[in-house]
Amino acid sequence: MPGTEKVVEIAGLKVPVWSGGSGPTLLVLHGDTGQNGWIPLYERLSKRFTVVAPTHPGYAGADIPEWARHPRDIAALQQWLVRDLKLNRPAVLGLGFGGWIAAEMATLAPQAFGKMVLVGAMGVKPDKGDILDQFLVHGVDYVRAGFHDVAKFSALFGAQPDLDQLEAWEIGREMTTRIAWKPYMFSHALPPLLRGCDVPTLLVWGDDDKIVPRSAGELYARLLRTARLEVVADCGHLVELEQPDKLAALVEAFL
Repeated sequence: MPGTEKVVEIAGLKVPVWSGGSGPTLLVLHGDTGQNGWIPLYERLSKRFTVVAPTHPGYAGADIPEWARHPRDIAALQQWLVRDLKLNRPAVLGLGFGGWIAAEMATLAPQAFGKMVLVGAMGVKPDKGDILDQFLVHGVDYVRAGFHDVAKFSALFGAQPDLDQLEAWEIGREMTTRIAWKPYMFSHALPPLLRGCDVPTLLVWGDDDKIVPRSAGELYARLLRTARLEVVADCGHLVELEQPDKLAALVEAFL
């Protein structure tokens, strides 16, 4: 059965939340390209878990928190949502930029999550290479760079994405500019705070991630007390869209 979408209010902001399935709660935080509806990954995970997937405030479909200036502000809002929805120590799956938000949430309240999965997470400065600056390329080219197999991008979004999709991506880029511009896509404060986080963590990276270098995953693995890194073959940054079955299998086994 497909998931359903409802709108909840957090701090006076209207935020859409997808949910579905049964079993232990799994909070899913989407990446900087926005929420993509009830994607196949959510459908598969809903066979084992109650999937709760909110849109981040400021991204397409949700109200903009005009005052927000850092991903930690979004993390605080998502903690508010966890409380209001009465999600009792859920596991969390953070995808890309959502992985950064999940990591911030874990440092703010280490006991809030049972376990954590971070997939191609931003938030730390890679030791080798740089996080791709999306503002140096067209929005379509940025999303396309998230795939190892460009044919999968075309299968999902079309060779020429429609205007609604282009607008959603641009809304996401605007919000990302507000909260993750300087420094771009990482926090100087997060690494030392991660050292105090003991949430059991699985790190997942595509072997052809052109957006966040694998060295960022290796750094996360060194900083977190109980973390290990898994690499998905023939996959780019958007593991949840390109290899949903492989990601779901890793998540199910870990949780």
